[in-house]
Amino acid sequence: MPETPAPRSAKGAARPFRVRGVLALFPALLLLTGCIADPGPEPTLSANSTVAASGSPGAAATSAPLETTQSSNKAPVYWIGRSNGNVYLYREFRDVPEQENPVTRALRAMMSDKPLDPDYFTPWQSPTELATSISGKNVITVDVSADAFNSNLDADMAVRAIQQLIFTATAAAASSGLIDSGQQIQVRVLVDSHTDYLAFGHVQLGAPMSRAAGMVAPVWIIDPQEGTDVAGGSVKITGRSTVPGGKLKWQILRTAGNGDKTPYLTGETTAGADSAQSGLFTLALSLSSGSYELRVSQSDGGSGEGLNVDTRKFNVN
Repeated sequence: MPETPAPRSAKGAARPFRVRGVLALFPALLLLTGCIADPGPEPTLSANSTVAASGSPGAAATSAPLETTQSSNKAPVYWIGRSNGNVYLYREFRDVPEQENPVTRALRAMMSDKPLDPDYFTPWQSPTELATSISGKNVITVDVSADAFNSNLDADMAVRAIQQLIFTATAAAASSGLIDSGQQIQVRVLVDSHTDYLAFGHVQLGAPMSRAAGMVAPVWIIDPQEGTDVAGGSVKITGRSTVPGGKLKWQILRTAGNGDKTPYLTGETTAGADSAQSGLFTLALSLSSGSYELRVSQSDGGSGEGLNVDTRKFNVN
């Protein structure tokens, strides 16, 4: 993909693509076990920014979620959400058209769609042009038009938006089996086929970047997804915590027709500590027909509601 190393402003006019990236497929023998979360290098902030380049939201994370190869056609998409005054990344699996390669369609959903969960949001705008490719060195190149950056963000949120793109691109490549998990996985972002673009007026693009583990949500519910209808009986709930072996509190609220919520079930569980199930938790709950809200949080060791709460609404048929 040709490059012109001319600096461009985040407010600059978009130029049409001259070259569209084509996804380079890896041989089938490259088996995927997960997507590496590596703390660096991180997006580079402009010189006048006071926000650390790592963009760490302040709470230490001991692990980041790792995507594995999936048989499903759903695309993993990361969104931004708030918890306990901090801002984190949360993932949903979305149905997407199959006209484009897995990385492109996941990024297009991230930039053009709305999250299922109303607690999440995205600062990206729908781009005029978007293309991706993967090199033999596990570098994903994303070439996007400048209109995707048409949001007014502060430096802190700009870093999170770029990490949102990095997490989504690497997750899509990992879950579709297109990257080699034995190497470091990086993402290089071009804007209208140019390097050195200043994203959202704060983050310098062009160099390969990696996932920042501290960006991912300390707790999130994987299944059921927001608004899902599930069969009655034993309802399976899965999620992830960034603290393997950590204690988690959970609560089920039953939602009445008028919207009132009443406590229905409560309990505690422990996130997986072994490498194969690091941070994962699973619940099997017997629920009758009705509307419910699930709340999961990390235990604070006291009698409070817990830390880093994630919520999910779903219906049982």
